[in-house]
Amino acid sequence: MGKSPFLNHIRQELRLRGYSMRTEKTYLQWIKRYIYFHRLTHPAQMGSVEVRAFLTWLANEQNVAVNTQKTALNALAFLYQKVLHIELGDLDFQHARQYRRLPVVLTPAEVGLILAQLDERNQLIFSLLYGSGLRITECLRLRIQDIGLTDGSITVRNGKGNKDRKTVLGQRLHEPLKNQIQQALVIQAEDNQQGYGPSLPNALGKKYPNAFRQPAWMFLFPSSGLCKHPISGELCRHHLHDSVPRKALKVALAKTNLHHKRVSCHTFRHSFATQLLEAGRDIRTVQELLGHSDVRTTQIYTHVIGQHFAGTRSPLDNL
Repeated sequence: MGKSPFLNHIRQELRLRGYSMRTEKTYLQWIKRYIYFHRLTHPAQMGSVEVRAFLTWLANEQNVAVNTQKTALNALAFLYQKVLHIELGDLDFQHARQYRRLPVVLTPAEVGLILAQLDERNQLIFSLLYGSGLRITECLRLRIQDIGLTDGSITVRNGKGNKDRKTVLGQRLHEPLKNQIQQALVIQAEDNQQGYGPSLPNALGKKYPNAFRQPAWMFLFPSSGLCKHPISGELCRHHLHDSVPRKALKVALAKTNLHHKRVSCHTFRHSFATQLLEAGRDIRTVQELLGHSDVRTTQIYTHVIGQHFAGTRSPLDNL
């Protein structure tokens, strides 16, 4: 089914509108799941009733999270509005239950304990997550041109919501970054001798045929092997897959005594935000550094550090 003309048409529409490869893959998976749910009925023969039934099934029978249901809705909205040009109207479906869970955060000492268990490359990756508030995919997609050693900044391109932003870069990472850049450039030089280089976004390779030779476009964390570009089909080197640091983190955690905390790559981003707020940084500044569209998303961290009940004493302390 993945090679069907209909799905290929959707794929082309996604690419024409500049959606990321990650979003493309996710949307296609949800559209296929929707089609299979309705026993391979073509979406053009269905509409709001079938979409409502599918989304309600996800909430009631599959118990999916709110964001999962929203992603499915976004995929189907794209399918009907942008591809089939069919208006769905008011769907009035059963929404998934929304639970507000406080994010798990690490203390600086706990972060240091984990970093000490990692090798040089993974230590740098998790230091960037914690020191700059990056998502793991944002970190691994960094190219050499995104590292601002002079002004102490990192440029995140095409982040969540297809937005660019700048965030801080810790001074203590300057030397490790210089070393990592040199290692990446050695790999690029070897690749260039064979006629290939880093994968390039969209149609940049056609517009600038020699861009793959420019150091600016090299990934900071290149993959160990080569692959075919998903659009051009040309041999290239992509960035490191996120499964690599995730596995390294799992091994590192097993060597520590932090078994009471559920730690993931995203925990380091959560810890970045809470550390800044505890240090007295303005919540709007933290919002901008994290790339949140709504300050209400950032406000969850004030609950983590207890700012929402600032000045309130426990009755026990009055005894």
